[in-house]
Amino acid sequence: MPDIKHFDPDAALEAVVRLFWRQGMASTGIQDVVTATGLNRSSLYATFGGKQELYLAALRRYLEHRSVPVFRRLAEDGRGLAAIAEFFAGLIEARCSGEYARWGCMISNAHAGAENSDSEVRALLDRHHQELRDAMYAALDTADTQGQLSPGCALGAAADLLALLAYGVNLRSRAGADAHDLGRTVTAALAALGGQAAPNP
Repeated sequence: MPDIKHFDPDAALEAVVRLFWRQGMASTGIQDVVTATGLNRSSLYATFGGKQELYLAALRRYLEHRSVPVFRRLAEDGRGLAAIAEFFAGLIEARCSGEYARWGCMISNAHAGAENSDSEVRALLDRHHQELRDAMYAALDTADTQGQLSPGCALGAAADLLALLAYGVNLRSRAGADAHDLGRTVTAALAALGGQAAPNP
């Protein structure tokens, strides 16, 4: 007979996402995972594999469930710079207040950790960066079409700048940066593109 799982793998993986997100890969041991999920080691290994496989599954889930939907909304929003300003306002609010305050971004945290030397982790980080950058580019292209950007604004370079700014917000917020100061930086960046001020986070 096939083995019947007496737990919800999806719920267990979500608990693991939160654990790795908050603590990081290096600071999290299997016993931490056991405590967070309430599962025994044999169930974890049978379902997900070892710590590295578990981390990859958690990172993939974070990317697909938290990052990609936000990027898609930004890319498909028809307001141009207002959509970018709203993206950053939401990002700052999420990073500085609420349930996940000061956790940073799991992807940005991985960029700063030793785990980024793993080829599979690096592939997920590269995918995240490309999708973030593409979403910024799409919103900037809309802004350009609507005459919101300064003449001669290089869309590719501007998309790279805004993607890097998003990483900066993630890392600085984890270190305790003030939401108002982060919002002021975003406002300055958008003003340099010839745009509107970001709403206050």
